[in-house]
Amino acid sequence: MKTPTVNNVARQKLRIVLMARDVELRIVSLIVRAREGADDVVLLDLGSNDSTVEYAQEVDCEVLHFNDEVNSQNIASYLINSNLESFDSTLILSITDEWRLRDLPLSINRAREGWDIHLSHQVDEIKNSPVDDFTLSEVDLQHIVLSCDGMKSIAKMSTQSLVSELDESLRVRIVQASKSVKIPQRESLATASRFAQLFYWMLETKHPLLLFGIPGTVLFILGYRLSGNVVGALEELNSTSIGVTLATIAMTLIGLFGIMVALILYIMGKQVEQIQSQYNWPSRE
Repeated sequence: MKTPTVNNVARQKLRIVLMARDVELRIVSLIVRAREGADDVVLLDLGSNDSTVEYAQEVDCEVLHFNDEVNSQNIASYLINSNLESFDSTLILSITDEWRLRDLPLSINRAREGWDIHLSHQVDEIKNSPVDDFTLSEVDLQHIVLSCDGMKSIAKMSTQSLVSELDESLRVRIVQASKSVKIPQRESLATASRFAQLFYWMLETKHPLLLFGIPGTVLFILGYRLSGNVVGALEELNSTSIGVTLATIAMTLIGLFGIMVALILYIMGKQVEQIQSQYNWPSRE
């Protein structure tokens, strides 16, 4: 296995392929960050059931749909047959739950080093088998860097080929990356808070005046009309008069609060529509 020279690093054109499924909450930030270090970014969708593909297309990212078994040979063959523009180096990232955005710069640096094949795969800590004994198609990819020659070489290999069978004339490096320890993390507001989801739904329905305005107005009017009788009830202080007084005050305040929430949501909904029209976001109706 040869060591790459440093002279070709500055002249390399790099493409990053994000191999992912159901990452709608992360895809836009991934694409934006990847574009900072690469000349082109492509999403290799593995069959998403959410809005991952739609969000990627909204930021003008090319999307390829991959439905075959995920291994380095199939991916290399698919990319070769996808009529993509030829680039000096292609960095393929496997975006999983364990993968973090902070790992992106390190992967880009590896892609700039001029390797024909630089493969980083995940292994269990208890697994001590030599790398050369691994079947290439069974390697759990973390990232793989392929030059044009490296991509063609892997695409020609069979699914039963071992890592040791890689072309010795290529500049190859195979490294093991231990799986990251999963530490319980706090969920984001978008996934953990039911109130946040309800709030977003109310904006999307575009009917906050009906949801809050009408009930708020009814409660406010009833509380205001009953307040006249409360003044007379205060002449005799007992449990009944105090209860009626508190109920009337609560009804009036809840009605006023409902009216204010309806107006605020209505105004925010109009602002969201204005932003969506400004950036040409597709309608979800």
